[in-house]
Amino acid sequence: MGIKKQEQARQDQINQEISRIKLPRGREVIGIVEQRLGGSRMYVRCLDGKKRICRIPGRMKRKLWVRENDIVIVEPWEYDNEKGDILLKYRPTQVEWLKHNGKLKGIEEAEEF
Repeated sequence: MGIKKQEQARQDQINQEISRIKLPRGREVIGIVEQRLGGSRMYVRCLDGKKRICRIPGRMKRKLWVRENDIVIVEPWEYDNEKGDILLKYRPTQVEWLKHNGKLKGIEEAEEF
């Protein structure tokens, strides 16, 4: 495969990633990871104004590597609203798309402080 075709295939893959961005549904909220606590737990500041202790579920521990300042989707627990599960980590291209379309306004305002 030539260089031109490789570049075109890479651009097509990026465009597909951006077109299939998962947005929060129902009780899910977008958040930013503030601090890793260990044991697959971390503090996440959510768009609804709450700071939650979130964990990565066991089925995703090896697949999902989360660092500080990553944008994630959090599902709060039904019986304890101060805790939640991390469902998805957005990639950098997806974060740019979310910012461009105004989905991360709450996080951008909080980062100014």
